[in-house]
Amino acid sequence: MSHAATPETAGQSRTVRGRSLWQDAWRRFFANRAAVASLVILLLVLLFALFGQHLAQWNNEEIDWAMLGNISEVGGPSLENGHYFGVDDTGRDLFARTVQGTRVSLAVGIVGALISVVVGTAWGAVAGYVGGRTDTVMMRIVDLMMSIPYMFVLILLLVVFNRSIVMLFVGVGLISWLDMARIARGQTLSIKNKEFVEAAIATGVSTPRIITRHIVPNLLGIVIVYATLLVPSMIIFESFISFLGLGVQEPSTSWGALINGGADNLRNGTPWMLGFPLAFFIVSLFAFFFIGDGLRDALDPKDR
Repeated sequence: MSHAATPETAGQSRTVRGRSLWQDAWRRFFANRAAVASLVILLLVLLFALFGQHLAQWNNEEIDWAMLGNISEVGGPSLENGHYFGVDDTGRDLFARTVQGTRVSLAVGIVGALISVVVGTAWGAVAGYVGGRTDTVMMRIVDLMMSIPYMFVLILLLVVFNRSIVMLFVGVGLISWLDMARIARGQTLSIKNKEFVEAAIATGVSTPRIITRHIVPNLLGIVIVYATLLVPSMIIFESFISFLGLGVQEPSTSWGALINGGADNLRNGTPWMLGFPLAFFIVSLFAFFFIGDGLRDALDPKDR
């Protein structure tokens, strides 16, 4: 004798599929229109940096001698002569120079963020989990390094050794991970007493494996958010150094160097020299900030 399935038994037979933490975070992130629009804009800037040189009709070091002597009148943006953004004060194509400057500035920001994430997270996780004297020594080292006026140290390094992009990376790497180490340590202190960590300890899992398999994965949320907010601060820092003339040197350039050159020539009737690099600088910074805010809201457990 067969029995028809009742609504209760049919409901019990259905499998309820829940969303994981990251699936829920992505759904919340893409519901944030400002963050999604900023992500699209940032992708366009990255495409400009990677492939913009293929659209340029002039090399970033090539001088258009026909423009010299009358740049304020004939050196503006033009499709006819191939200078889409105009030329700079030495007759070089500003479009190609902006492509190169975008590459350098984004590279400094991304490299600084990667250094901060890798070194800072590892340092803070070890200090917070091991605790005791190890934690005290490691965090006092962080406090000591944060007390050093690193702007003066970086300027000294650039002047004494070489004002190159490599030395700029070294200078950024010396300081960018310190705040991340403090954040990672604070989060680790709240995670180390969780049940899953105690269960791993009870089953004999080694300390390095607990840190890499249990502590660090649970730090990824705050690490990703902080990294997206750290990239623009690194770009601002690089631009400030280049604005002072201590960053990347000719023939290389960056947003800061281009903005510095445009500001110096603003009174000469050449607003495009400042306008285009400044526009890329501002738009990219706002895009990073909005993406960081979107990730912070998406990964905040209090809003779920």
